[in-house]
Amino acid sequence: MNTGISHLTASAGALLGETDKQRVRAIRSRRWLVYPRAKQVLDRLNLLVDHPRGTRMPSIAIYGDSGMGKTMIMKRFRDQHPPSFNSLTGRLKTPVLAMEMTSRPGERRFYAELLTLLGAPQRPRADIAQMEQSALRIMEAIGVQVLVIDEVHNILAGTYREQRIALNTLRFLSNRLQISLVCFGVNDAREAIGGDVQLARRFEQFTLSRWAADEQFEILVALMLRNTPLRHPSVLTAKSLRRTLQITEGITANIFHMINSLAIEAIESGSERITDDAIERWEPEFDAEAAFA
Repeated sequence: MNTGISHLTASAGALLGETDKQRVRAIRSRRWLVYPRAKQVLDRLNLLVDHPRGTRMPSIAIYGDSGMGKTMIMKRFRDQHPPSFNSLTGRLKTPVLAMEMTSRPGERRFYAELLTLLGAPQRPRADIAQMEQSALRIMEAIGVQVLVIDEVHNILAGTYREQRIALNTLRFLSNRLQISLVCFGVNDAREAIGGDVQLARRFEQFTLSRWAADEQFEILVALMLRNTPLRHPSVLTAKSLRRTLQITEGITANIFHMINSLAIEAIESGSERITDDAIERWEPEFDAEAAFA
């Protein structure tokens, strides 16, 4: 092993041969880090894909403040189970279908969003029953096993009646197609799903809590540093880690923003490492939490 880059992963080390501009671009791009908390959620989600079909399918709800990485986990799960085309049968198989809950709940809007996602043409005058049957027919044909719904807390934007209809629709799809549901949302989403007792009982709950000063946070920062293409290792003290938590308020997106900003600053200054002094001096240029909300 080249001891000069032993502090980096292979992919991050390979970037050291690139120009400073290319390294900065790589730091600013979205990167997936398999930190323990995310891996735990993904491992549980992956079990749903292979779960035997039945009348009462298990489902999972993942809650957390904005910026805690819910959408990244959702995209990672979807990307791990991409659509595939069987040239022999001529059939498309889509095991995981991901959609966003409409800004205001309603059967017509929900099915319109679902049919658009499925690439199905919609007749302007189609009634809800026709839209429902079209969605069911296509989802069954392409073998959907897990329906993922992001921003599920949007259900709360509707009236009590609209909320009930939205939850009934989710329960109906799960029952009719024998599929699992995965819902992502902020902590208020608990109230949304809890509006249907029968549906809520099916959900195993995961909470992406804000980071605290513990071993899990140290692992996260260590992984970030190993995946950041700086020429020299960054060795941070416990004081620097506590300050990082204080500035970012334990929000995952804010932590990434801070470390990435410090890494870019280290490249531009030529120091090629993140230091305790740099963390002590660093101040966000804007309200990072609001920006990632």
